Amino acid sequence: MGHKAAFQALWTPSETRIQGSRMQAFLKYVEGETGLRFADYAELQAWSCDDLLRFWELAAHSLGVRWDRKPEATYQPATGGGILGGEWFPKGRLSWLRNMLPNPDDPSLKIISIIEGRQQPILYTGAQLYQAVVRCARALQKVGVTAGDRVAAVVPNTVEAVIGSLATASLGAVWSSASPDFGAAGIVDRFGQIEPKVLLATHSYVYGGKCFDCRETAKEVQRALPSLRACVLVDPLDRGGTPDSWQSWDEFLSSGEPLQGEVFEPMSTSFSHPLYILFSSGTTGKPKCIVHSVGGTLLQHKKELMLHCDLGPGKRLLYFTTCGWMMWNWMVSALGTGASLLLFEGSIAPEDFGVLWRMVAEHKVQCFGTSPKFLAACQKAGLKPQERFDLSALETLLSTGAPLMPEQFDWVYQNVKSDLHLASISGGTDIISCFMLGNPISPVYGGEIQGAGLGMALACWDAEGRPLQSEKGELVCTKPFPSMPLGFWGDHEQRRYREAYFQYFPQKEVWRHGDFIELRPHGGIVVYGRSDATLNPGGVRIGTAEIYRQVETFPEVQDSLAVSLEQDGDAVMLLFVKLREGLALDAQLTQAIKKRLKEQLSPRHVPAGFYQVPDIPYTRSGKKLELAVTRLLQDLPLDNESAIANPECLAAYRHWAEELKRPRGS
Repeated sequence: MGHKAAFQALWTPSETRIQGSRMQAFLKYVEGETGLRFADYAELQAWSCDDLLRFWELAAHSLGVRWDRKPEATYQPATGGGILGGEWFPKGRLSWLRNMLPNPDDPSLKIISIIEGRQQPILYTGAQLYQAVVRCARALQKVGVTAGDRVAAVVPNTVEAVIGSLATASLGAVWSSASPDFGAAGIVDRFGQIEPKVLLATHSYVYGGKCFDCRETAKEVQRALPSLRACVLVDPLDRGGTPDSWQSWDEFLSSGEPLQGEVFEPMSTSFSHPLYILFSSGTTGKPKCIVHSVGGTLLQHKKELMLHCDLGPGKRLLYFTTCGWMMWNWMVSALGTGASLLLFEGSIAPEDFGVLWRMVAEHKVQCFGTSPKFLAACQKAGLKPQERFDLSALETLLSTGAPLMPEQFDWVYQNVKSDLHLASISGGTDIISCFMLGNPISPVYGGEIQGAGLGMALACWDAEGRPLQSEKGELVCTKPFPSMPLGFWGDHEQRRYREAYFQYFPQKEVWRHGDFIELRPHGGIVVYGRSDATLNPGGVRIGTAEIYRQVETFPEVQDSLAVSLEQDGDAVMLLFVKLREGLALDAQLTQAIKKRLKEQLSPRHVPAGFYQVPDIPYTRSGKKLELAVTRLLQDLPLDNESAIANPECLAAYRHWAEELKRPRGS
């Protein structure tokens, strides 16, 4: 029920677009190398999983991975042949920096940085970017940073963050970043575990027209991290005033100015050398420190950006993200495709949702990435970007962070652009990439992700580990892939790593991701939410995205959140709604929502209780926090509220938790 529209293609690429795409060129390349023939993407994807090692070998060659020393093999499996413990591209050596900026004298524009509170954009050519990276790398060397050391950053999405990350990687050191809206406790919870040698922090940032001074937070973090050898203050707004014992960014770069005739040689590392440490959201305990490799990140990102998103030289990518979300790391890798980055640091508000569309138009962006929340907000606000802006350059619109609803697909094709590759993509911090995403040579269907990524042996299993088709189940990956994490920082026995992903199905070692999905007959995939947040009224598993799709079509409803709660020996569903300002949740609206859910879904989808709240809690990367609310309702602690973007809204849920404890009728 409710799926009819999903099977009608909303967009089909023209033959010209297909033949001009990098995906089609790769398909032809594989045909030439193997003698096989592929009728479409689905056949190419199936082959990429069946002949996994040949696929990754050809991908590395075709995508231009630059080796300093070629590997002896594509993959060395673990003893016993399980998914864990194998080694990709053994004996191969490569440099992250040489792969990100392969031509140091590139005069083409590489970065345009737009910052709220600053009048003019900051522009960097490829050559200027490389020179700044070299200076930063030398400065890091002078304070003692060597291979394996950690450099931590609490910075906005500006060019300094990109320079810092590239410089860190060029030394074989490990980069880890957070956004400056975190409080000191949330930052220390993260960086305290990894003992960084250098801290970069921002002086201030502007959001919604208001300036936030971050220097006291930076000093608090400095005091809590005894491992620090140097602290550097980034000041993209030129506010001035550097705390004692800190260096300004300009002073730091100047200390790394190369001597006359000196040549900088980036470090060459193994494929599996650590590159980044990313953090889980950490709302129910200290965040997990997930370690990602140089080669795995490089190869997976080049595959996704070049083939699935059709990025390359002469194109521009704008992704609306912060430095605390994996999409920032993913975005930076676009430099390695030859594309340029448009960085945006600032706010989007109901008064001006058009700010991002304006940048896409003014800077001729080909690939624009955002979240379902932003697209839904534009839809609710009645925005029609194609009427206000010249979006003729836009080719691809990416959406991630949560399932993209069919209504948002329709809105995009009606109000943004009819000839557009709209790609809902899904993966996670855990793999610093995607399990499933779009591809530019196949049709787009409403409410669906186009399919699994190349080389990702994705399946949908029931609780007993049986494959499912056209039924809801667990997302698993049955074969290894290069961007599997190296593990968790400090988890030397890999016990926590195994528990997190590999022990859900005891009968077979597979990656269980924690997404609740359905595989459609024509290859599309529907994500119904996180499987650990699925609702279980009467023992029936319901994905939260199914509920949100129906409830949030009501004009009165701005946002919603559904949780499952144990009551009287059964799991009941509760629905929290945020309404438009000035509205109250009355019996008429409640009945209308119940009727819609019953008719469009089933009686099982009707919540047992409806509650009005002022806001819905989100992670800083835009994911609804069903589990955090469930814990509050169960009287369980939230160990790390600083990981929540809007923790002030939790008071309303604590109020309802108390109300729910009262005996009925009291």
